Amino acid sequence: MTFSDLRGKAVLVTGASRGIGAAIARAFAAQGASVAVNYLRNEAAAQDVARECQQAGGDAVALQADVTRPEEGASLVARTVDAFGRLDVLVNNAFAPYAFDPERRATFGDLAWPDYLRQFEGSVGAAFHLCQAALPHLRVRAQGAIVNIATDLVEDPVVPYHDYGTAKSALVGFSRQLASELGPQGVRVNCVAPGLVHPTAGSAGTRASFRESIMAATPLRRLARPEDIAGPVVFLASQASGFVTGQVLLVDGGRVMR
Repeated sequence: MTFSDLRGKAVLVTGASRGIGAAIARAFAAQGASVAVNYLRNEAAAQDVARECQQAGGDAVALQADVTRPEEGASLVARTVDAFGRLDVLVNNAFAPYAFDPERRATFGDLAWPDYLRQFEGSVGAAFHLCQAALPHLRVRAQGAIVNIATDLVEDPVVPYHDYGTAKSALVGFSRQLASELGPQGVRVNCVAPGLVHPTAGSAGTRASFRESIMAATPLRRLARPEDIAGPVVFLASQASGFVTGQVLLVDGGRVMR
């Protein structure tokens, strides 16, 4: 599907040097958008993604920032606007490193409060810093969009990843509060909630037997690929979803139905 209204728009995707974030960046570029590919450490990978975006039809730059730091988040937004002259879409994809391995996960008794805080800072904190910095630009034309990446574990914690799942639950709440306030200003806020996505760095440690059990419980009988998540994100950023805000779009092949 083509979303012609995204042509010439400027999009910032955090955590975009690999996996889901990279797929999202490429998908926006294929619609003719200019994309800021944020990365934390892997500059070479981010530059590769930026080149792929340019080959797909959009302008792109790779920009380093630790989005859990307020000053770096503000600088990231400023550099995006410097590069493209505007900012229309913010995709909060970055989160604190996490290994999705149900056989080696930390049980509740093994966790300490700082484990939760690390995930809160990676998901909610990063989104908070970026939204605060981006909002003045997003509401300029009263057509801004924010898409936050959550998880279907919020709806059905088939594996209790306590700290990660709790932080993503808070991100959904954060998004809905923001949607309520920003709607009158012309800025929409939605979430995309994937199921298990493979292959990604986070799912690398998930055993094949567990992946197969998830596929068996999924009506579409497979796991999501990064590209499966990108399409719904682009949709929620486009005017095709112009009357949608405060929603969580589950993208998990029907494993969780609401």
